Order: sequence, then C-alpha cells, then structure tokens
Amino acid sequence: MSEPTPQTEGDATARTTRVDTSKPHSARFWNYFVGGKDNYEVDREIGDSIKQIFPGLVDVAVTSRLFLGRAVRHIAGERGIRQFLDIGTGLPTADNTHEVAQRTAPDARIVYVDNDPIVLSHAHALLTSSPEGATAYLDADLYDPEAVLKAARGTLDFSRPVALMILNTLGHVADYGQARDLVARLMAGLPSGSYLVISDSTATSEGMIAASEAYNSSGAVPYYVRSVDEIAGFFEGLELVEPGVVQVPEWRPEAGDPANPGVDAYCAVGRKP
Repeated sequence: MSEPTPQTEGDATARTTRVDTSKPHSARFWNYFVGGKDNYEVDREIGDSIKQIFPGLVDVAVTSRLFLGRAVRHIAGERGIRQFLDIGTGLPTADNTHEVAQRTAPDARIVYVDNDPIVLSHAHALLTSSPEGATAYLDADLYDPEAVLKAARGTLDFSRPVALMILNTLGHVADYGQARDLVARLMAGLPSGSYLVISDSTATSEGMIAASEAYNSSGAVPYYVRSVDEIAGFFEGLELVEPGVVQVPEWRPEAGDPANPGVDAYCAVGRKP
C-alpha cells in the first residue's frame, strides 16, 4: 500500500468514477439502516431482504450509532480526551464523532480514516470543525497501521492521549488473528492514557448469523460476525471502562435512549495503561 495522504474534495470527486452501484456496499447499507439518504436501490433491496430474515439488524445499526455518541461524550467529557482517531468512518449521518466531541469540547481534534471511494466522495461533509478544534480526513488503509499513525500525526499530537475509534469495521477483516494484530499495532503507536473504542455485530443468534450469510452472498465485500469472547480479545492488556464488554445498549445508557431487550452487537471502551 502507498503511504496515505490527506484527501481533498477534488481528489474525492475524481474517485467517484470507481463507485460500483451494481452491488450492495456496507457503508451505504448501514447508512440506509440508520435512516440516511446516501444509498442506492441495490442497498435498499438487500437491506429490506435482510430485514425479512432478521429485523433485529436495524436495532444493531441504531443502537451502535447511539453508543458512538455516548462513548465520545464520556471520553471527552469525563476523561478529558481531546483527540480522536476514527478508522472506518463510513458515510456521515447525524452525530458524527467530530460533532459529538466538539459539542462537548470545542477544542477537540478529530482525524477520520477510510480508503473507500464512496466514503471519500462524501469526505467534504466531514471536513468541518469548530473554530477552536480541527477535523481532518485521511485516505488511508486499516491494513497499514503504521502509515495511518504517521499520517494522523499531521493533525494529532501523539505526546497526548488519543481515543481510537473502530466501530463496525473489524468484521471486514476475515482473519481474527490479523484483526487483533492490526488493533494492537495501532494502540502500540498511541501514548499511555489513550483509549480504544470498539463495537461490532456478534454471532450471538441464529438470526444474525443468517443475516450475515445473506449479506455476504449478495456480492458485497464480506463482513464476518464474531463471538463475544473475540470482541473482548481486542482489549487484552487494556483497562476496561465500566461496564466492560456488553451489548451496545447496555454501555452507560442515557435518558431518552430507546429501550432494547438485547441486540447482537457488543462493545467496550478500554484505556491503555
């Protein structure tokens, strides 16, 4: 992989020619489930088909988005973190990482990372910031953690703690050992006091497993659901923030969050000693 460089709006526009609308796409598919408008008929068709197989996947999408907000508010508000590295950004909807962080701490600095042409074509929507803070977007690849970290140093100060956000992204890495290695290499480059935030779908019901198989057979880039123990494994060596590894609605719920009896998605937040 070539070394990642900051993405400009012009570059992103040029890459839209590579967008394939004949097959479903995970970012557009998820965008549809959370009520966004950046999706195509092929994404809505597989989305509606999977709703018939497993309606609970919509709850996974919605509650995972709410978890992002709670985690960022907690880390920025109660833990005093002012820097966020969000890998696998996806398509913007409401309450993106930079919006939540800068409402809590206007001086927060956020770097988004993705290397997907569809996401890059929407990068300009993410390149906003409060006057006191900063928001940047990198065209970079999760499979090259050292290049990601090197590029992020253009915006983030690695002498101070950083919150690494990897939400609903690691399922694209088919091999679990490789996924753990990628996370470990990213965390190794961050200073003591940094945080890891992960949420992902889990193979905790027959419905979710069937939904995953249907999605993977649709022609889209496959996404693999994992066990709860495997999600917990990403946090080895870190200090888990209470309540630990839990279903996403159970992580520090706030007043007004929809009641949910349980979803096939788990999350956690861990601190690097």
